[in-house]
Amino acid sequence: MVTFTSALSQQATAQPGASADPRRAQAQKPSSPFVVFPDDAPLRLESGQLLAPLAIAYETYGTLNAAKSNAILICHALTGDQYAASANPVTGKPGWWDTLIGPGKPVDTDRFFVICPNILGGCMGSTGPASINPRTGKTYALDFPVITIGDMVDAQVRLIDHLGIGELFSVIGGSMGGMQVLEWVARQKRRVATAIPIAAAAWHTAQNIAFHEVGRQAVMADPDWRGGNYDEHGVVPKNGLAVARMAAHITYLSEKALQGKFGRNLQDRQTRSFSFDADFKIESYLRHQGSTFVDRFDANSYLYITRAMDYFDLEAAHGKLANAFVGTTTQFCVVSFTSDWLYPTRDSKAIVNALNAVAANVSFVEIESDKGHDAFLLDEPEFHATVRGFLGAAAAKRGLA
Repeated sequence: MVTFTSALSQQATAQPGASADPRRAQAQKPSSPFVVFPDDAPLRLESGQLLAPLAIAYETYGTLNAAKSNAILICHALTGDQYAASANPVTGKPGWWDTLIGPGKPVDTDRFFVICPNILGGCMGSTGPASINPRTGKTYALDFPVITIGDMVDAQVRLIDHLGIGELFSVIGGSMGGMQVLEWVARQKRRVATAIPIAAAAWHTAQNIAFHEVGRQAVMADPDWRGGNYDEHGVVPKNGLAVARMAAHITYLSEKALQGKFGRNLQDRQTRSFSFDADFKIESYLRHQGSTFVDRFDANSYLYITRAMDYFDLEAAHGKLANAFVGTTTQFCVVSFTSDWLYPTRDSKAIVNALNAVAANVSFVEIESDKGHDAFLLDEPEFHATVRGFLGAAAAKRGLA
């Protein structure tokens, strides 16, 4: 029988010094609720390996109704976590989707029960390379098996089953979260009433794989990476992870946004320094993004999650993309942004075309925005109105108060 443990009673074995490192402490004993699936209930990964025990950390917002018909699953992106609408315990900053989720907001927690898990492979309490391997007493590091987006979804299915929810009213996610939305619908055809994949694609392009490889090589080239065993040595590959974050962050923005916000303006100086200091505001901004990222994210998790995104190819898995959605009863709202060059509108249209090919119920919205890929995380009124309207109409159709 599968047994479950709550965050209140689970005792995690922390690595020496973990209490002094909030990031590490959260990876091994999260502040949020979590459930543990023990050794006799392993998760079979796409690689063929079995993973056990398996911990899934999550946050919830709102109240599950008596019929358990108002549950919405939020799937986070590459560097996100379960704290979608509550303060992050490491940074103290508001939830990464606090603009979208909450009382009276587009994803209205007065009406819906919102669940946001930390993904498999993450570093905020779900089992990943920063977790303790019970067989060695040390962090998994590179002993952690390589995972896929499908593995992440299968782990989330375990959580939803544990919560006793048969059908999700909606599954919503942007970027890598949108990939998870598509996998949910493909794998659990009768368990998702509505789906909102945002700024996503059905496969990772060669260009996106290339960007990820640059980031991974930056991490692995850092002397403090130590072959992935930096925890054992009490160090962190901060420089490499910061460079990886800087390179990735450029892809999340648009040229117009960068030019409008920074241009060629100098940072805290009137003239050029004729050195390699951060003369320009954009340089200073990227360095700040890199330095703050390493304080909250695990370097090995970054390697594993980017690799999972690279492996994602829904079309290859099903012969052709439309086959992934055969028999679906889900109602879709596919969203893209005009200035997103990381997952451009053509990627969303490919998803829409595949859904149309199987006569699925799908609507498509392209949002005019100059904010680039990150627009889905920002205060975009048209995007928020789209989500609010779609969920509201679907809820009314299903008789949700």
